[in-house]
Amino acid sequence: MKEEAATLASYAARIEALAVELGLDFHRVDFELVPNSFMAEIAIYGLPVRMRHWSFGLRYIQQLVQQKMGNSHIFEVMFPGDPCHAYMAESNSVAENTLVTAHVLGHADFARRNQLFARFGAMAGMHILEQSAARAHRIELALQRHGQDKVEAILDAALALEQHVDINLPLHRVRYPDTAGAAALPPPSPLTTFSQRYQHLPGERAATEQPAERPLLPPQAENDLLWFIAQYGPELADWERDIFLAVREESFYFYPVYACQIMNEGWASYWHARLLREADFLPPALYLSAIKSHSDVVRPYAGERQLALSLNPYHLGFCMWEHIIERQGLEKARQICRDDDDFSFIRNYLDAELADALGLFVHESRHDGETRLASRDLQAIREAILAPKYNYGAPCIAVTLLNDDGSLVLRHDHQRDGRGLDLEQAERVLAYVAKVWRRPVSLHTADFRGTPRMLGSVKPGKADQ
Repeated sequence: MKEEAATLASYAARIEALAVELGLDFHRVDFELVPNSFMAEIAIYGLPVRMRHWSFGLRYIQQLVQQKMGNSHIFEVMFPGDPCHAYMAESNSVAENTLVTAHVLGHADFARRNQLFARFGAMAGMHILEQSAARAHRIELALQRHGQDKVEAILDAALALEQHVDINLPLHRVRYPDTAGAAALPPPSPLTTFSQRYQHLPGERAATEQPAERPLLPPQAENDLLWFIAQYGPELADWERDIFLAVREESFYFYPVYACQIMNEGWASYWHARLLREADFLPPALYLSAIKSHSDVVRPYAGERQLALSLNPYHLGFCMWEHIIERQGLEKARQICRDDDDFSFIRNYLDAELADALGLFVHESRHDGETRLASRDLQAIREAILAPKYNYGAPCIAVTLLNDDGSLVLRHDHQRDGRGLDLEQAERVLAYVAKVWRRPVSLHTADFRGTPRMLGSVKPGKADQ
């Protein structure tokens, strides 16, 4: 084991030097070999140390089932930052971890070049592991002080809404103005100056003083549900607000990874293939084994050349970058890497020639289980790839009104969303929110026919409060 680790370290150092020689630019990457069980935990929790919650346990069980069935193998998990952190499975062969090293360097180069990563990294911080560990510690303290039931209720709501952030606004925002705007007062007269002497006496009030008008909240539809609840929850304690804001901050950190998945995985795959190809110091047998792993990662097929009905982002991204670099050169590719996310990448650079070569199409599944080809139109293919990524993958739901009695009105923009809600799941999430809001909460939406529907919660009783 020690001998293999020493061999890997030697190859990794030389691959990193080759990457720099080829023009890759990245923050330092700290690599760590970890057991498979720890790799699975990182993949499920999203971070090595994160707040505890029962939903992560369910995901962990699902991941274990997929691994047992041979449908999932986690080679590495990488966290952008300064430094970057990368975890590799101890069970990987030296050849696989050599490939992983090159792949991670591609990720690190992408994260440092891409403007979306840079902007969100500046807001959410470049030391995510330390920050998430500090947040987890604060939540552990809350568990000790307030009990599991109370903390879990807050986490239920916050994690159910973790994708409902407004990525177009800054992470650190101020509250809305407390008044709708004060009218300009006339210049003081001797009478008003005289009366001001008495305005603080019991029962007295200045003649010019008017009740402050309560502004309409929110002044426009508010898409950042985590932020609004944290700022305006009528009875939230400071530790409860802290949990909402912690979940929100982590959502901001993860957004670029989500929004650039095809680009990022494709870029890392392009560079691991190129680095391995140009690493003439690698033994032929190790190189062949590593390239076999590369082929498994970027293959378009479900297995044994079966037709795949789901998209492999590694395969699509890898093929697109090869296509771009072959026709427009590496410098153009680096410009695209800097300026784009998956939306502009797919719309601008997935052309008809490549879509045809990759055999891409849009399919439809019927209620009876039949699946059929729906379209080979390029625009339809692009939008089908991007549709699940809109709005961070979440339905478009906004706060539209905070009433005087504290009740909250949410509205689902089903026309912009282009899809209906899972009403059963929406009811469950609404119950989580109402338990935290501690006032009635209603959600206006429409069913699959377009018929208006309102989901509502009853005001929680004292036991729930």
